Amino acid sequence: MHRRDFMLKTAASVAVGGLALSGCTTTTTTQDPAKRKQQIDSGADSTMSRLYSNAPGSQDLVKKAQGVLVFPSVLQAGFIVGAQHGDGVLHIHSQPAGYYSLTSGSAGFQIGAQSKAVIFLFMTKDALTQLRNSNGWTAGVDASVSVLRVGSNGLVDLTQASSPVLAFILTNAGLMANLSLQGTKISPLNL
Repeated sequence: MHRRDFMLKTAASVAVGGLALSGCTTTTTTQDPAKRKQQIDSGADSTMSRLYSNAPGSQDLVKKAQGVLVFPSVLQAGFIVGAQHGDGVLHIHSQPAGYYSLTSGSAGFQIGAQSKAVIFLFMTKDALTQLRNSNGWTAGVDASVSVLRVGSNGLVDLTQASSPVLAFILTNAGLMANLSLQGTKISPLNL
């Protein structure tokens, strides 16, 4: 029994340590806050272009949103226990209105690492205000979040689009819909 506990603790430490090390290399490559903002903004612009080309109809939803929070590169790594982290920018009326970090953890069988982009659409003023007034907003706790997908007709499936916060998850393979953002924490960045 002691060996099993040791193996689980070691696996958790490796996963968290690996994510911390990889997070350090991606988030501290540019120490200058202005350059860091520029890097996040550039990644967000590229991510939105990819979203529009991968999810026809997404641009109409983005136009209706009160705020759009784009995390262009969320690194997810795990070995039994997993974690993910990324930095992003909030756009209100197509203008940067703040910078945020995303973190979450998970348990269950998993191994490896991947990068993805996560886009949150704050559809109501109340949901956006709650994010902006918080020091730590949590998906599924502070607001219901629906992850959208492309339907069989090739357009964004709007059957889940009734939540105050909608989300898209993009990987290199395209739009993902089978992932959950429950428990994902978003906190302001001091840039």
